[in-house]
Amino acid sequence: MQAELINEARRQAEICNACRYCEGYCSVFPSMHAGRFFSDGDLTQLANLCHNCRGCYYACQYTAPHEFGLNLPAALAELRRESWEDLAWPRPLARRFHSHGGAIALALVAGLALIFLAIRALPSGGGQGFYAVLSHNAMLAIFLPAFVLPLVALAISLRRYWRVVGGGRLRLTQLRSALRMAAVMRDLAAGHGDGCNFEDDDRFTHARRHAHHAIMYGFLLCFGATCAGTVMHYLFAMPAPYPFWSLPKLLGVPGGVLLTLGSGLMVALKRRADRTLGDSRAWGGELGFILLIGFAGFSGLALYLFGTTAAMPLLLALHLGAVLSFFLLTPYTKMAHGFYRLTALVRDAQRQEEQQGAGA
Repeated sequence: MQAELINEARRQAEICNACRYCEGYCSVFPSMHAGRFFSDGDLTQLANLCHNCRGCYYACQYTAPHEFGLNLPAALAELRRESWEDLAWPRPLARRFHSHGGAIALALVAGLALIFLAIRALPSGGGQGFYAVLSHNAMLAIFLPAFVLPLVALAISLRRYWRVVGGGRLRLTQLRSALRMAAVMRDLAAGHGDGCNFEDDDRFTHARRHAHHAIMYGFLLCFGATCAGTVMHYLFAMPAPYPFWSLPKLLGVPGGVLLTLGSGLMVALKRRADRTLGDSRAWGGELGFILLIGFAGFSGLALYLFGTTAAMPLLLALHLGAVLSFFLLTPYTKMAHGFYRLTALVRDAQRQEEQQGAGA
């Protein structure tokens, strides 16, 4: 299957490279037009630069019914998913999630919620708020490995990717360039700045870009809230629960709102989008991940609103189950796309510097 996907992506890339009509659309095309021939690593790099905005498809004169039958967004989406599965560690988990993503996410949330409910039977140590249900030490023992192990898996996967795409020694300027691109998601605005065509044929829109922004910054705010709570707990002896005007709440509440709204918008967009222009095999896994991260944000908000009621233990179990599922599945879900995408942007910044050095 890998050889078929590579060969089809190479065929389409060679035609696109000869045409060059879409040269300014996104980062894919300047990188594609930098050479005449495409190694397997080159194609893997192009696939992970692509955001599947689909603007090139609707601008292309060689799509079906033309004999070339180009569908570059789908070809790169399939190759991108295949590259994640091949480079993931361990590989079987990635393949299983992409084929049964929604069911796995649902089962994990339900199963982990039951685990947390069962842990209620253990003594809490007399803590306040959430710690009256589950002690701080128990939370630490569960979530620390669930946070560290996925990071190790991602590090191994990204190291494999870096070797495949021929990445060289990393420089700070390259990382800064990649972070700037990722922060504004410039490629989702397309080269003309009108947005992409993900929603409806040739209609330009920034809706998908806004949804990505909401999810990304919502996650960062929630992560920042967790970090702030950790610092307050260990350095300043200020354990939870925290009032609204504390840093964990001021970061976490807006983060939960952004996660919930961004995920809801993304689900709506994916349901309206043409599946033939993406990777249909990964559709269930992608939708399952979006629902999972959206539920984590929503359940966190519900826990904040009803944390002093009798519903708190159940809400806490559901929220912690969703968060733990999210962390454990991160290396094998669409969340990995963010890490691969950033790495691909760093490699593209290297390519640009190499070109500038060769032309000097």
